[in-house]
Amino acid sequence: MAMAEKPDDPKQMRPPAERRERGGWLSRIAPGVRKAFSKRDTPENLWVKCPDTGEMIYRPDLEAAQWVTPAGRHMRIGSKLRFAYTFDHGKYEALPTPDVPEDPLKFSDGRPYGDRLAAARKSTGAKDAMAIGYGSIKGCKAVVLVQDFAFMGGSLGMAAGEGFIAAARAALERECPLVVFTAAGGARMQEGALSLMQMARTTLAIQDLKKAQLPYVVVLTDPTTGGVTASYAMLGDVHLAEPGALIGFAGPRVIEQTIRETLPPGFQRAEYLVEKGMVDRVVPRSELRDVLHAVLSMLMGGRRRKAA
Repeated sequence: MAMAEKPDDPKQMRPPAERRERGGWLSRIAPGVRKAFSKRDTPENLWVKCPDTGEMIYRPDLEAAQWVTPAGRHMRIGSKLRFAYTFDHGKYEALPTPDVPEDPLKFSDGRPYGDRLAAARKSTGAKDAMAIGYGSIKGCKAVVLVQDFAFMGGSLGMAAGEGFIAAARAALERECPLVVFTAAGGARMQEGALSLMQMARTTLAIQDLKKAQLPYVVVLTDPTTGGVTASYAMLGDVHLAEPGALIGFAGPRVIEQTIRETLPPGFQRAEYLVEKGMVDRVVPRSELRDVLHAVLSMLMGGRRRKAA
């Protein structure tokens, strides 16, 4: 037997009540006041952790100190900051780097080389590891080449090699010194022998500078290793280094595993290499402009006197 339908509940027949706007008496009196006191978004990168001490450093303070922590760690920086800290008033002319064939070997190490390049370009905003600028360092004209470790570990490939040669040619055309800031993990394995060829090509470009009697100064930053150390990083007229920079060919762990001995403290660091004569001077970042100006002025002065 079918059950009789129940009459409609009067409560259910009521139209839905309008949703009451919440916000309290303040929003009713002055709606704009609530927005004025709304919670502001806090940047996610407002604090930076010191790699040495673990201390949290206020980012604006770190930027004001040229990315040198209170503990003295010289943090890795890209080409834009390096140019800003090096050139007078941070002003310079950006010079183009040549285009090269991409992924000529169609290399894949589980991920296509082309995809790795695209990811590196997206994260850094740069075409490759090298950037070239032309400007004045305390009045002394110079071409500056910066190697960015953030781009695939600053690895030396065809694009980096062509960038170095382009910087050397720019210095020759302008008859001014070439200053190179190195930072690399070595050759770019995805380009095989084409990458290793850049060691010889960059060496020939340095010889052209020497023939023209133009100064070639190298500033070794953390880290400078592998094929870069075995070529243009160690062929300068003067070698400067930032404090604590790792400089060598193979890494300390690889060396210890090979010779089965414990390496001395500070091995392959800039301060250790000064003692061994591999580096001329360790210079804090805040003093680099002054030191570069002194070195370049002295070397260019000798060139002018010889030409006279």
